[in-house]
Amino acid sequence: MCSVLHAEELTDTDIESPSPFKSEVEFGYQAHSGNSDSESLNARLSGEYIKNRYRLTGEWKYYLLYKDGEEDKRQSTYDLQGDYKLGPKSYAYSSFSGYDSRYSAYFTDYTLSAGLGYQLMNTKYLLIEGELGPGFRYQEPNLDEIDDDDIVFPETVSEAIIRTNLAMTWKPIKTLAISGNVTVVAGESNTRTDTEISVINEITNDIALKLVHNRQYHDKVPDGLSNTDSVFSVNLLFLF
Repeated sequence: MCSVLHAEELTDTDIESPSPFKSEVEFGYQAHSGNSDSESLNARLSGEYIKNRYRLTGEWKYYLLYKDGEEDKRQSTYDLQGDYKLGPKSYAYSSFSGYDSRYSAYFTDYTLSAGLGYQLMNTKYLLIEGELGPGFRYQEPNLDEIDDDDIVFPETVSEAIIRTNLAMTWKPIKTLAISGNVTVVAGESNTRTDTEISVINEITNDIALKLVHNRQYHDKVPDGLSNTDSVFSVNLLFLF
């Protein structure tokens, strides 16, 4: 009788449920001097809320590069997604993605999408999720900033698209996580592929070192320009 009562007391008062909310703050900075001077800053804020069948995630990224005293790159990306679990492995999703940059195919790039997702693998060490759905894309070129080295078409785009996403996270050991994410947005005007590969090594329970490589590919660009832009960064990650 005493053992049963003691177990009930622990369940009700001493055992705390994990918080449904998680957040991360990330910073990276690089400075180079010599034949050319450059400084770069990147920052990231993200949050995740999971409760019962619902999952809500949000993320904001910022990248700034100064070269020889002049701004060379500046871009912001923001993502918001809500998921509703339909079964053990399937879920419905709705997402919004925004991208602002003077050095991309368009000055602004907004994408709305809704569809179905499926967890191909969900274990303690490996998570693989795939998503597919229709959506809408709006892109506006920055006509005041078009230059010879800008990947910009002069037309404003407003069109239906198909969005696919494949995300993977592998944790071979407790303090190391390797992640990859590929998002393809295909429409009549252009197909854009965003790829991110990251390696996170925990230093403490709240601080980690993160290496990130981002790559953006457009299948159509003005003559003489590269289809690909990429950024590599080394960051400190703070977990809350």
